[in-house]
Amino acid sequence: MRIPGQRVKRTRLIQTDRLIVAVDVEQVIPAEDPSEPCYESETIELLREVHERALAGDIDWLKTRGKVYQLVEAA
Repeated sequence: MRIPGQRVKRTRLIQTDRLIVAVDVEQVIPAEDPSEPCYESETIELLREVHERALAGDIDWLKTRGKVYQLVEAA
């Protein structure tokens, strides 16, 4: 469902214990309540999938959705 209003691009960080994924998403500033941007349901589902795949360590898939940062142990 499309929410009417102004659309803005934002980078959202999804963090697990070993990975951080920077994903560009779209937020909507609703015309009837411009006090706070919100996400559409498709965006929320994408963020959930990114988090699940980050937990599973699916780096190849994650790289198709955003920038992936991985924890590297110190020597």
